[in-house]
Amino acid sequence: MDQGKYSLTTKVVIGMVTGILVGFLLRALFPENPFVTTYITEGVLLILGKIFITCLKMLVVPLIFISLVCGTCTLQDASTLGRLGLKTVGLYILTTCIAISMAIALALIFEPGVGANLASTTGFTPQEAPPLSQVLINLFPSNPIDAMAKGNALQIIVFALLFGISIAASGKKGQPVADMFISLNEVIMKLVTLLMNLAPYGVFALMAHLFTTIEFDAIFNLLQYFFLLLGVLILHVFITYFTLLRFVGGLSPLRFLRKMEDTLLFAFSTSSSSATIPVSLETVKRRLGASNRVASFTIPLGATINMDGTAMMQGVATVFIAQAFSIDLTLMDYLTVIVTATLASIGTAGVPGVGLIMLAMVLQQVGLPLEGIAIIMGVDRLLDMVRTAVNVTGDCTVTCIVAKSEGEFDRSVFDDEHAGEQEEIINFHHITDEPDT
Repeated sequence: MDQGKYSLTTKVVIGMVTGILVGFLLRALFPENPFVTTYITEGVLLILGKIFITCLKMLVVPLIFISLVCGTCTLQDASTLGRLGLKTVGLYILTTCIAISMAIALALIFEPGVGANLASTTGFTPQEAPPLSQVLINLFPSNPIDAMAKGNALQIIVFALLFGISIAASGKKGQPVADMFISLNEVIMKLVTLLMNLAPYGVFALMAHLFTTIEFDAIFNLLQYFFLLLGVLILHVFITYFTLLRFVGGLSPLRFLRKMEDTLLFAFSTSSSSATIPVSLETVKRRLGASNRVASFTIPLGATINMDGTAMMQGVATVFIAQAFSIDLTLMDYLTVIVTATLASIGTAGVPGVGLIMLAMVLQQVGLPLEGIAIIMGVDRLLDMVRTAVNVTGDCTVTCIVAKSEGEFDRSVFDDEHAGEQEEIINFHHITDEPDT
């Protein structure tokens, strides 16, 4: 097949749609067939999908560390880093507050849980979330190699920042190290491109496996909750992010969205902001025009602490569960939900199962039964895919705005509809970029 015949986006869409159709067909034609279940659904499809996700996650630690060191080792003024951090964290917290406030308001208007009279005997036992003080202490790694081995993004970010600043402070003696990291960054980005060329096959396997195993009965039982949260997530993108892009960043939201196609498809397919980091970095730098100095800081940080989609789920779920169990919440309770969910989006960043833990924390704060989490878990898988796409969109939106405010944004790249497209394709018959001699 001609490498340039189809764009990467087209290939990924074809893989996604084909995977969904294959999943439906396997489910309809071979229900509970032991051979299909063992060797195809839980065999070939599961293995290919897991390998694809694992390969993406494989890139996360080296990509965060190398990109961030490259970005900070060229800093001439350490105060730039502090200013960059304040802008980034401030915007992430602002969008999270807006997200959960909008979710609660719309849930109160549409009342998805009224009359449901839901009951469940299935309990949910949350893991204990660490206190905020411990989270702050844990930002600093006692062993950076151990932090990399465990994939602790926040500790990796802190160590990379300190390491990059130290290279810059070393002057001429640190220049060879800086040059080495710049070369490593080019190599790791080529590895990202290589994996992106294999993405259609990985996405196909993920979608086919998902749609042969997902329980649709639970979705139909909770349609009001499902579609309300879906609508709120989409509304957040068009109102909050588009407003920030247009009036704060002075950028075209529609052009931004078109250039985000690949990243959104990856986020939707993987349901993981962390696994999408390589693709997000590639997009904001080569397609949207943000510099590596800004993007290498904002994207990994956003994947760790920016959880607008998760916060919106907490808002809608809190109202839904309160209405379903016929429990009245006061205005103070809703304010508590907003504050708790916003702080929890940062405070529980490094805890596994963060979405459910955060929701459990919120429900406990206002006295709602944790059993309600078991009710919404049935529809959470599909919604999680959309939430991840929203989270990643927020990461890239903040990156563009911060980069533009810092003078680290190439407007010509953003305005070029085809910027970065050629770099998406690798010819596997002739992989080098060097001309023939």
